Amino acid sequence: MPLSSADRSLVEPAIRRLNALRPLSPEARASFEYAMLEGVQRAGAGEDLICEGDHVDSVRIVLSGWLCRYKTLEDGRRQIVNFIFPGESCDAHAFLLPTMDHSIAALTPSVYADIKRARFDSLLAADHSLTEAFMCETLVNNAIQREWVINLGRRVAFERVAHLFCEIFERLRPVGMVEGNTCAMPVTQMDLADATGLSVVHLNRTLQEMRASELIVLRDRTLIVRDLDALKNAALFSAGYLQLYRGGRERE
Repeated sequence: MPLSSADRSLVEPAIRRLNALRPLSPEARASFEYAMLEGVQRAGAGEDLICEGDHVDSVRIVLSGWLCRYKTLEDGRRQIVNFIFPGESCDAHAFLLPTMDHSIAALTPSVYADIKRARFDSLLAADHSLTEAFMCETLVNNAIQREWVINLGRRVAFERVAHLFCEIFERLRPVGMVEGNTCAMPVTQMDLADATGLSVVHLNRTLQEMRASELIVLRDRTLIVRDLDALKNAALFSAGYLQLYRGGRERE
């Protein structure tokens, strides 16, 4: 049965994201679309989808909203170790481990697909293109994590925030969530501070500096990048680790 326009719109970010990594066969696309639609779930802002120590028996694909991976110290301090955007999975193969070593929370109202392990395994076994796409996603996630380590360990505050904004912009582009020089920025300054290892005061001061440099405009939960090349230069940012290129040509 053909998908309705509403159903297709809901799962399109995931299909676009996987296609940007490895082109899916028509059969893989169709079977994966139906599997996602059969497992649609919703989460409110601040709700944990997975907690550290949980056993995971399914794969969660984000369809809309922003999520984060985080760790919390015993005294309550939180470190966001990555964001998860529409089209991305919450650790596609986490069910292979006994328990989760981190938590995943919705930062905004979110919709996600919950696909049980047996169903996911059968989808991968049936089509090699889907298997390769998820393997590529895992490798890209590892590369993103390495960049976040460099961000926290070597970049100064201005570079950290600029690098994060560049990465967000480039990760949202393949799933059609960038319009010109604008993308959504629905997270709080506390979230951004927890992602960059800065205090809220230091983050706010850094944002003011970026505004004064006429690199960005940040208001009404929207990020406007006034000069993307200048922002990338300030951040020492190169998008190669995101694997946005194929055969030397930028992907559409």
